[in-house]
Amino acid sequence: MLKDLILKNRSYRRFYQRHAIDLDMLSYLTGLARFSPSAANLQALKFVFSNKPSSNSSIFRYLYWAAYLKDWAGPAEGERPGAYIVILGDRGITDNFGCDHCIAAQSILLGACEKGLGGCMIGSIDREGLRGELKIPDCYEILLVVALGKPKEKVVLEDLKADCGIKYWRSEDGVHHVPKRLLEDIILD
Repeated sequence: MLKDLILKNRSYRRFYQRHAIDLDMLSYLTGLARFSPSAANLQALKFVFSNKPSSNSSIFRYLYWAAYLKDWAGPAEGERPGAYIVILGDRGITDNFGCDHCIAAQSILLGACEKGLGGCMIGSIDREGLRGELKIPDCYEILLVVALGKPKEKVVLEDLKADCGIKYWRSEDGVHHVPKRLLEDIILD
């Protein structure tokens, strides 16, 4: 069921780094993004793949992971993603990408989840550093990076409690807890 897939699709930030993700899988997932809705059907997104340890390492250093976890700089060596998909906006088509990249990323992550993988949308990026590292021409705007891999962590959803706030956190046993507002708190009468 779709709901089960959505509940399983979490922001995973620790992976079995040695689990390889081949280019066919990255193409399959990007194909899902290709079929996703696009504002005015402009289809202005472009994608860059990385699935080799050296290029993954290059991308990793330009990403900022889990801002609420102040004492955590991101996944340690051995727990890093097996692949990345960098989502770009083609300024030759439009300068306004709306939410197309978010829809595309969600399609990619749902497809990954369906295939037993997981991932995380990352918007906190040293964009100019990454642009230089990957030699991305200025005609493309770096919108998001999607980290992908075989999840190595457990993520649980829990009802938001008034005294706890919205910040996700990790328990001593390494479980990642994500508070979610109740349905009745998000629907206005």
